[in-house]
Amino acid sequence: MRTRWTRRRNRLETRVLGRDQGVRGLLRVTLAPPLATHLLMPDFAEFARLHPEIEMEILSIGEPVNLTNREADIAIRVVYDRSALPLNLHGLKGPELFGGVYMSRDRLAAWRAGAPDPIRWIVISIHGIPDWAREGEVRTTGVPFRTTDAEAQIVAVRQGLGMTTLPCFVGDADPLLVRVPGTPLHKHGTLWLLTHGETRKTKRVRLFTEFASRKLASYAPLLAGLSISRD
Repeated sequence: MRTRWTRRRNRLETRVLGRDQGVRGLLRVTLAPPLATHLLMPDFAEFARLHPEIEMEILSIGEPVNLTNREADIAIRVVYDRSALPLNLHGLKGPELFGGVYMSRDRLAAWRAGAPDPIRWIVISIHGIPDWAREGEVRTTGVPFRTTDAEAQIVAVRQGLGMTTLPCFVGDADPLLVRVPGTPLHKHGTLWLLTHGETRKTKRVRLFTEFASRKLASYAPLLAGLSISRD
């Protein structure tokens, strides 16, 4: 009974929110941590300066939140299968997202010079080495080095421990890193801006989705791994 009442209350609150055409108020945006910290935070700051009356809350978490239950107003999400999108959400399609295999520039130079130090796979513990990644010209010779989060993973590869998989917008933008020669790019999915059917009608949500859509479109080459020449 409580669950049914909660759903009914959420639907009512969402309808009321959909009629809100004021700019002032709370705007909650959810997305994966790497997208926030390595790509979009400067844009969020720009939007906040353009609209100081909007109270922004950035939920940079790995697990998706429920837009229907108003846990967030907008989700920027990597979608692997468009048919899996909930029918009650409004989706605005963005660019495709690719990843690659990276190591530090210094470590690659040392390997080419014949350094004997072992080269390891650096992996996030819960994921391991993805099936699509291959070692290319550089072969790993040591046991894997495991971390529990993406930021530690990036620091480890910068330190020259070995190679790892990263989104292209992270690896290509880092001057200390380079793609491992002979390794492929891999499509992770497509970025979508998702909103609830009623929530999307509010002015602050419309302002943000239009703004974020333009920004994401401008990042399409970086997200697809096309913004740099091959090493």
